[in-house]
Amino acid sequence: MKLLMLGSTGYHPNDLRHTACFMLPEIGVVLDAGTGMYRVREHLVGPDLNIFISHAHVDHVVGLTFLFDVLNGTLVERAKVYGEPDKLAAIRQHLFSELLFPVDPPCDFLPLVGPVDLPDGGRVTSFPLEHPGGSIGFRLDWPNRSLAYVTDTIARADAPYVEHIRGVDLLLHECYFADDLAAVATTTGHSHVTPVAEVARAAGVGRMVLVHVNPMINALDPVGLQTARAIFPRTEIGVDRLAIDF
Repeated sequence: MKLLMLGSTGYHPNDLRHTACFMLPEIGVVLDAGTGMYRVREHLVGPDLNIFISHAHVDHVVGLTFLFDVLNGTLVERAKVYGEPDKLAAIRQHLFSELLFPVDPPCDFLPLVGPVDLPDGGRVTSFPLEHPGGSIGFRLDWPNRSLAYVTDTIARADAPYVEHIRGVDLLLHECYFADDLAAVATTTGHSHVTPVAEVARAAGVGRMVLVHVNPMINALDPVGLQTARAIFPRTEIGVDRLAIDF
């Protein structure tokens, strides 16, 4: 299975990264619809596009407004957008307000009320995260592989979500700040590098890729990769267009 990083930063794009968007092209699954969403069109290979939204903050959902172009000329007639009911309601009321975006996008909004089965026999489950306004993480399981996506939360090795990601082969975890901005991370409901690495170690994951990194630092490593590797050696930093086999 291949994972494509189509947007690996948070809040706003910079010259290296678009905002959160991750794709499993073989099965038409997308995790979050940030500004990197326009790249999805290049990788659609079948009739399905299932988009899982972690929360309704603009940097994670603005790409839903790109769907007319994303689906144009592809096999996908309508996308399915999954999220918590209150987040979907906010997206429909505000992002697709007549004064902001006057035409409904070609998608169906489906509330997450339990696990979602994927076309290839996989399954998606969600779990709550700690973030202003609320956020959720996702775990995707198949008989021979697993993936977890944790974004926009305060990382702690004893956080309840650690049990939900235990033992996954690949963990995508937000790491917005380096350790010198730990206080800012806590205030804003985000993560800094040392606790993120401690989470990966505590959860016993196979490997971790740091995502949703600080866009103010326009560098390949804006958060301190070596700090993470000293705690959890199998750590990488996400960058747009990176493809990961797992």
